[in-house]
Amino acid sequence: MKTTYHTRKINGVEIFYREAGDKNKPTLVLLHGYPTSSHMFRNLIVDLSDKYHLIAPDYPGYGRSEQPPMKDFDYTFENMASIVTTLLSELDIQKYSLYLMDYGAPIGFRIASASPEKIDTLIIQNGCAYDEGLETFWDPIKAYWKNIDDKEAEATLKTFHSPDGLKWQYTHSVPDESAISPDNWEIDLRHLERPENGAIQLAMFYDYQTNVVLYPKWQQYFRDHQPETLIVYGKDDYIFPGVGAEAFKKDLKNLEFHLFPTGHFALESYGKEIGELISDFLDRKVNK
Repeated sequence: MKTTYHTRKINGVEIFYREAGDKNKPTLVLLHGYPTSSHMFRNLIVDLSDKYHLIAPDYPGYGRSEQPPMKDFDYTFENMASIVTTLLSELDIQKYSLYLMDYGAPIGFRIASASPEKIDTLIIQNGCAYDEGLETFWDPIKAYWKNIDDKEAEATLKTFHSPDGLKWQYTHSVPDESAISPDNWEIDLRHLERPENGAIQLAMFYDYQTNVVLYPKWQQYFRDHQPETLIVYGKDDYIFPGVGAEAFKKDLKNLEFHLFPTGHFALESYGKEIGELISDFLDRKVNK
């Protein structure tokens, strides 16, 4: 089932997305993180497309989607969630599972808590919904939330998506760095080097605090609706450490839990194993 590549104008913005699989089969929506794009799902899409319908969009300002000027577009998590929701509506996808990674987690939790009836399952990979998941990495971001004019914090944040910072995100705590393709950070660098993109990344860092405010709401969604959930997490991630994965156990009862000895982009080290877990999980939960 080959992957196809599309663009569609959503809320006035050209959104790029990857699609594969039979549209009549259960849909899995893949929501990427920072500072990457749907490219991070390229192999997983192939692995799952024989049994599932997959959609993986790029957010505005990321990957191959349009980057509207900041004066014309609010680079916020609420707006990103609106873009994804509208895309799914226009594609007539009314019921689906969500794969939530990094930025994809708050975007997806906004979508799921707004329309619980549309959610088949959740698959969470290194994304957060609890305060204990925000450890040392987040200190300069929290300083930036307190004072957007904090130049020391801003300078630190800019290093996260510098060429060396990008490579670090992909290679930190991985079991075999030689198995991580440099294409990953080189492709990310393409959109990060667009004019104004650095300011967009800072705006998203600043807006991340609006997600933290919503953590209690999302936790209530977990308790009230108990979505079938699979956690496949790089436990040694410095950005979203394993303790953040453990926190989901407080509220989610229908939870299957797997930690892998790797870092942030767990699919790069354990893509085959994660793909097999997802396939088995979806076979039991939605492909009955």
